[in-house]
Amino acid sequence: MKPYIEWTKEELVAEKARLEQEFAEVKAKGLNLNISRGKPAAAQLDLTEGMLTVLSKNEDTFAEDGTDCRNYGVLTGIPEARKLIGDICEVPAENVIVYGNASLTIMFDTVARSFLKGVAGCTPWNKLDKVKFLCPVPGYDRHFGVTEYFGVEMINVPMTPEGPDMDMVEKLVAEDDAIKGIWCVPKYSNPQGYTYSDETVRRFANLKPAAKDFRIFWDNAYIIHHLYDDRQDHLLNIIEECEKAGNPDMFYEFVSTSKVSYPGAGIAALISSEANLKEAQEYMNFQIIGHDKLNQLRHVKFFQNLDGVMNQMKKHAEILRPKFEAILQVMDQELSGLGIASWTKPNGGYFISFDAMEGCAKKIVAKAKEAGLTMTGAGATYPYHNDPQDSNIRIAPSFPTPEELEIAGQVFVLSVKLVSVDKILESK
Repeated sequence: MKPYIEWTKEELVAEKARLEQEFAEVKAKGLNLNISRGKPAAAQLDLTEGMLTVLSKNEDTFAEDGTDCRNYGVLTGIPEARKLIGDICEVPAENVIVYGNASLTIMFDTVARSFLKGVAGCTPWNKLDKVKFLCPVPGYDRHFGVTEYFGVEMINVPMTPEGPDMDMVEKLVAEDDAIKGIWCVPKYSNPQGYTYSDETVRRFANLKPAAKDFRIFWDNAYIIHHLYDDRQDHLLNIIEECEKAGNPDMFYEFVSTSKVSYPGAGIAALISSEANLKEAQEYMNFQIIGHDKLNQLRHVKFFQNLDGVMNQMKKHAEILRPKFEAILQVMDQELSGLGIASWTKPNGGYFISFDAMEGCAKKIVAKAKEAGLTMTGAGATYPYHNDPQDSNIRIAPSFPTPEELEIAGQVFVLSVKLVSVDKILESK
C-alpha cells in the first residue's frame, strides 16, 4: 500500500468516510479494554501460587544462618536473599541490600536522602539553588514523577536503539555541576524495549561529571524479562565497568521481583559500591529496624536458586510472547507502508513504543478511548507529561488476553488511521 501522503485528496476523503463507518460500528460494541499499564495478567500471578504455602509452620521461618525471620533485625536482608538477587544481577552478595517490595520506593528514598543529607559528603541537594536530572526520552513516567515531586529540573536526552545520546550526556554532565543524576532503564527500556549497547555502558562508566555527587540511577527492572529463548539481549555489568573505569561509586542499581513473583509483594534491592551502601544503611538505621524477612525467605525457598528464577521467567515469556505478537501483527498488517507511524519490536520487557505523526498522539489516545480502549496518556513518557512532538504512545500488552489484544489492536490502528488522515487532509 502506498503512503497516505501520496494519496489524492479525493482518495483520502473516501478513506476517511470508510474509516468513520468502521469506527461507528466498533464504538457500538461498547468495548472496555485497557492497555495503559504493564500489569501482569492473572495467569502470570498464578505461576507463583506455591510461594503462598512454602512457609507453613514455625520451623520453616529460620534463615540459613539461624536468623528467626519472624523477629526484628537484619537491616541489609537475609544472606540467601542477598545472594539470590546478586546471582540474578551477576554481582557479589555484599554489593546488595534487600529492601521491601518495591524498587520505586528505594529510588524515591535515594533521591530524598540526597536532598536531606547529601551524597558522598557533598552539600545536601535541598541547600542548592538548582538540581538537575537527565531524562532519556521517551522514558518511564514514574521516574520523572519522582524528580518532579522534588522540584528537580529535568532535561530531555533523546534515546536511540543503542541507549541515550551519549555525546549529549557526556557534554552536559561535564559542563554543569548542577546535574546530579540520570534516569536509566538499561535493559528492555520502558517504553521502547531497547538495551544499552556495550559501548554505551562503558561510556556511562567513564563519565567525567562536574559534580562529585553525580549518580547514575540504573533501574534494571527488566534484567531477566526475555520474550524469546533465541533472541535475548545482553547488557554489560555496570558495577564491573564502573570499577574498571575507576568510578566505583558513580551508580545506584535498582532491581525487584515485582514482575517475577508478585507485584506489591516481591522483594526489591539496591546494588552499589561499599561506600554508597554504607550511606544508605546509615539512613535506614533511623528508618526501619528490618524489612520483611519472611517474604525474603519465601522467595528463596520457592525459587531455590537462579535456575529456579530463570525457569519461572520462561513461563512468564510463554504467556507474554503471544500478546506482544498479537498486537504487533495487527500493526504490521494495517499500518506498514502507510508512512504514518513507526513502532518498536522488543525482545523483552513489558512495553512497545509507538510513534505517530507529529501532533497526533493525544488525538489518537482520545479517539481510542471514545471506542472503549484505554491507553497510557499521550505525553506520559516525557518529563512534565510534555512530549514536544506529541507523537509517542506507550503500549502495554501484558494484562489483556491475546484475543482482547487483537481487538484492542484493531481499535488502535483504526484510531491511528483516522487521526492521520485528518492530519494529512489539513495540508491538502
